[in-house]
Amino acid sequence: MLEDLFKTVKSRFDTDPEHSKKSKVSIPSDLLFKCPRCGHVMFMEDFVGANKVCSECNYHARLSARERLNITIDKGSFVEYDADMVSANPISFENYEKKIEALQKKTGLKDAVITGECTIKTKPCVIAVMDSRFMMASMGSVVGEKISRAFERAAEKGLPVVIFTASGGARMQEGIVSLMQMAKTSAAVARHSDAGLLYITVLTDPTTGGVTASFASIGDIILAEPKVLVGFAGRRVIEGTIKQRLPDDFQSAEFLLQHGFVDMIVERQNMRRTLSKLLRHHGYVGTSK
Repeated sequence: MLEDLFKTVKSRFDTDPEHSKKSKVSIPSDLLFKCPRCGHVMFMEDFVGANKVCSECNYHARLSARERLNITIDKGSFVEYDADMVSANPISFENYEKKIEALQKKTGLKDAVITGECTIKTKPCVIAVMDSRFMMASMGSVVGEKISRAFERAAEKGLPVVIFTASGGARMQEGIVSLMQMAKTSAAVARHSDAGLLYITVLTDPTTGGVTASFASIGDIILAEPKVLVGFAGRRVIEGTIKQRLPDDFQSAEFLLQHGFVDMIVERQNMRRTLSKLLRHHGYVGTSK
């Protein structure tokens, strides 16, 4: 068993340091994946091949924006919007520029969201995908502006919008400018809706804070991956405010489905097909309006 491999290597190193120096076994860090939920071990190749879903407990690991696009849209169909948009430092937050620059180098992204136009099984749409590797996909001025522009372009072209959300909330390094993005994105969604166009939200892990309180929660259809965390304030903050213990599954996708906040929970392997069906059912059949 793969689990036994972990135990054997750990035992040899811990109990016999002299022996481990003489015959140390080196295991590449990218060879195995150990599920943080159930502890199941998979070969990394198999884990990636399963779109980063645990074969034992169905844990859906986080994906980068590019990984999400690769498994969702038609190959070669993506035309990116606002690829070079970068954040300023509106409140002169100390070392903010350096942090942004370091994350840009590490992730290959300019900021925490990628937007653009694509097709999903030939169905045209505007898509936005948030990436939690970039400051936990916090919503600052760039995220808000790119999301708003995506809706405006979709309205001009008569296209539906699909957004994969993932965020820790508003970006504190941009202060009130960050909080303003909640109203701006919501207004852009409203204009798109007034044009009679479809907006589908896909909640991924985690979707919290100001993103939940704005564009993530006002889709015409709200989907979610299994067991993702969705909420505004944290559990401890809420329990401290209302002086009550919350259910164990509070703020999970399943809890939200039960209480009417989410329309459907969709496993990752079925997401592309589900989105395609929803687009087709709403009249998008392979050519833009």
